[in-house]
Amino acid sequence: MLVMEMQRGVAGDLSRFPELAAVCAERDVVAHASQAAAAARAAGVRVVQCTAAFRADRAGTHIGNSPFIRRLLRDPEHMLEGTGAVEVLPELLHADDLESRRHHGFSPFTGTSLDTTLRALGVRTVVATGLSLNLGIPGLCIEAVDLGYRVVVVSDAVAGVPAEYGDEVMARTIGLLAARVTADELVRAWKDGE
Repeated sequence: MLVMEMQRGVAGDLSRFPELAAVCAERDVVAHASQAAAAARAAGVRVVQCTAAFRADRAGTHIGNSPFIRRLLRDPEHMLEGTGAVEVLPELLHADDLESRRHHGFSPFTGTSLDTTLRALGVRTVVATGLSLNLGIPGLCIEAVDLGYRVVVVSDAVAGVPAEYGDEVMARTIGLLAARVTADELVRAWKDGE
């Protein structure tokens, strides 16, 4: 199970994305992701926290190739290594979880060891939760499919902004790339050994 950017500086108490944090709160995204992660661990499914962070000197980050990244990094304090903003939300973190951190881009595979880690674990299917449906989750799904993984997205454990746009992405993009289940459906499937 891949938990994408469920960090304090994205959806938590230190969020710099108030609209996204509000959608997460309204739709209980964190609770659903936490429910799915707990079920994964109980079923022996490894949870990988896919996090993003920046160095203060921005080394390793492509700044000029994306308007969104340029805008984010105007704030010299945004998602800095070693700060509370990059910490995984406490309700989603467990000592047995793995972490895959990236310093550039929008998806968890490029420039990280995530693919190597998953292959070493014998993974063939990834279950995606987290943020956001605007960039990160579609990127995760496309790259995972391109790398040969089967993808399942937990529909009530992801969000985008505005919320209606996120719903459209789920229907029109994610539906072409991945199976979609709710957290409750996933919990039942793992309890039944599927």
